[in-house]
Amino acid sequence: MQKYMLRCIQLARQGEQTAPPNPMVGAVIVHNNRIIGEGYHVRCGEAHAEVNAVRSVRPEDRPLLRESTIFVSLEPCAHYGKTPPCAELIIREGIPRVVVGCVDPFAKVKGKGIQMLREAGCEVIVGVCEKECQELNKHFFTFHTHKRPFITLKWARTADGFIDACRKELLQTQMCDAARDILPSSSVTTPSQSSVLLSKPPLLISTPETQVRAHRLRTTHQAILVGHRTLLLDKPSLTPRAWDGPAPLRLVLGDVPESELPEGFEAFADIDSLLTALHQRNIQALLVEGGRQVLQSFIDRGLWDEAWEEIGTDLLHEEGVPAPTIPQATVTTEDFGGHTFVHYIHK
Repeated sequence: MQKYMLRCIQLARQGEQTAPPNPMVGAVIVHNNRIIGEGYHVRCGEAHAEVNAVRSVRPEDRPLLRESTIFVSLEPCAHYGKTPPCAELIIREGIPRVVVGCVDPFAKVKGKGIQMLREAGCEVIVGVCEKECQELNKHFFTFHTHKRPFITLKWARTADGFIDACRKELLQTQMCDAARDILPSSSVTTPSQSSVLLSKPPLLISTPETQVRAHRLRTTHQAILVGHRTLLLDKPSLTPRAWDGPAPLRLVLGDVPESELPEGFEAFADIDSLLTALHQRNIQALLVEGGRQVLQSFIDRGLWDEAWEEIGTDLLHEEGVPAPTIPQATVTTEDFGGHTFVHYIHK
């Protein structure tokens, strides 16, 4: 059974960038140890994995459906949304056995699809590769279980533990020619409306190779967040320039004047209002990229699920901003592009 469920997971991952906010789901139909159909959920609002698996069955194999087993990585839905219930499809096609990787946490489905199938006389087995299936949709599960987005933290630090040099800022309440040179045009309004940070450039730790990895991470999250100070000092674009994929919503934490908010960015005064708004908008995955104060505030409140720390090879050799500290977590490491990546999972 496991090999077919692992195939479901493999298929489901093909919808990583297009299925959200729906979960990634794969389905495999097996007759006498032969796969006769398979599919995955490609895009939110379109056919689910079970539908695509049934559609893929060749005409000469369709009579075999009534003697087959369908493997699905997530419980078949039992409600009418943008598409009809998949549990009804399985019953209508006469598929007698259903193997489910894990129960759907979504309230409209949770347990109801399994119940519908059993009441119709289907044999249902639940929990094959359960942990792997839950991990596949960790964003979806966290969103529906904890009523907030899955929160990933990310930063890069030097070999001696700093994420940035101590940059000396000059706060000005009036716009000057020098400020106009360092701020994006969308931030420039009238001289009395903006506070400007003049500073040396940010410390560059990531390499072009490791930056690709960071930008890929952006495409798997629906929103990305930085603090007000980071916005002013670094003027980040927060786009996945080095990886082809969907761009996340660009958010700033802090009391940001409208004059300092670039086009395409949204600001939130505090973490609570931010998470409430994202949940209401069905944003299931948030990537927090800095700066240190913002990252540490999420850590201190326990509002994080995983974190990625990139450790470069260079030393700062001067006073710097220390990297965030995580008290308790499951830690793994891997080498990539000459740097070490530390993966923290919140206990």
